[in-house]
Amino acid sequence: MASLGWIVAVRAARGPWRRVARTAAGLRGPCPGRGYAVGSAQSPPTFGFLLDIDGVLVRGHRVIPAALEAFRRLVNSQGQVRVPVVFVTNAGNILQHGKAQELSSLFGFKVDPDQVILSHSPLKLFSQFHGKRMLVSGQGPLVENARALGFRNVVTVDELRMAFPVLDMVDLERRPKTTPLLRNDFPAIEGVLLLGEPVRWETSLQLIMDVLLSNGNPGTGLATAPYPHLPVLASNMDLLWMAEAKMPSDNPMSDVYGANLFHQYLQMAKREGTGELGACGLKKQRPSATQSCASILVCTGVYRPKDPETVEPAQGREEPPFHGHRDFSFSPGLMEPSHIVNDVDEAVQLVFRKEGWAL
Repeated sequence: MASLGWIVAVRAARGPWRRVARTAAGLRGPCPGRGYAVGSAQSPPTFGFLLDIDGVLVRGHRVIPAALEAFRRLVNSQGQVRVPVVFVTNAGNILQHGKAQELSSLFGFKVDPDQVILSHSPLKLFSQFHGKRMLVSGQGPLVENARALGFRNVVTVDELRMAFPVLDMVDLERRPKTTPLLRNDFPAIEGVLLLGEPVRWETSLQLIMDVLLSNGNPGTGLATAPYPHLPVLASNMDLLWMAEAKMPSDNPMSDVYGANLFHQYLQMAKREGTGELGACGLKKQRPSATQSCASILVCTGVYRPKDPETVEPAQGREEPPFHGHRDFSFSPGLMEPSHIVNDVDEAVQLVFRKEGWAL
């Protein structure tokens, strides 16, 4: 979730906000009481923050000044945050503890790995695939990330390319000069795992297509393409974020839409029960202590407020294209944030005022 720049304020139903951090981000199990501290005269918080990173806290390698002001409000004199804070990012090319160390050095207080949700973190729930032989694509510590998510039998694109060199034919310099014998001892691939954008798109796309069209046996041919094909688990479909480059863009589908969709899920879970709403085969989640999720859009990321004088009349204007996942039905109302503020510091002040906490 890295394109717009967004903050989510999450409310708990009751008691200390110890379990909400993981539950709010779609992860299972109790969250330890680490990462925040409550003063002796302060009642335990019943709310917390899910903070996007790119466009909210940093722009590329530069910390946004408002983020430093926000953490001066959030962090006490002992260097601990006063309310639960979870950092959410579409980044997937780094290990969870590595991202925590990076954030700690940027903001000057300790961020625990449990406070970091990467784009592929929810794949921990897909336990029915953890024992399958999966082709993994992306960049960075791919194998380490896959294993940290629970996948025990992974094959990288480079390993597959070395086993079947004739499949990687786009780069002329890497084409084999002779035709090697086709291997028949390579174990079948049972699924594809996309942990982010690869460096060599053409190689990953070619080999992934070969795996899907051969039903997991690259180098062989089938009379017809298999359908349904092997499962593809994809994280981070959004390739738009705000770094140093000043390019015009806006994709509300990944951030605001997702936050509002989570709020909608919470309301459904309260009415119908969490267990009945889980996808088939996913781990059953314990009932959530989270009550609501308010999306707060900041203007330091991709989003730019529209000038009322330049807005075209609604009549005759085409609807914006839908960039969401095919499994999501498009609901225009979910693209509207609960609040729009200038920066993350204003967002923190807004939530503190609404929750009756001292600034």
